Amino acid sequence: MSLTTITAAERAEREKAVTAAIHSGEMEGLPMTEATRADTADYVAGEIDLDQLEARVRSRYGIE
Repeated sequence: MSLTTITAAERAEREKAVTAAIHSGEMEGLPMTEATRADTADYVAGEIDLDQLEARVRSRYGIE
């Protein structure tokens, strides 16, 4: 169930931003884990917001 209602345009913008971030990381030799890919899919779908995505990633890697 989606916690945030987003428009198709917002979803497309999120998809574009995530794709660019993945590409940037890969160019720097930092491949994205499957767990983080799942989190970004939740973000693109509008199930979580950017703050929640950041919190998940930080928690996973012990970053304060």
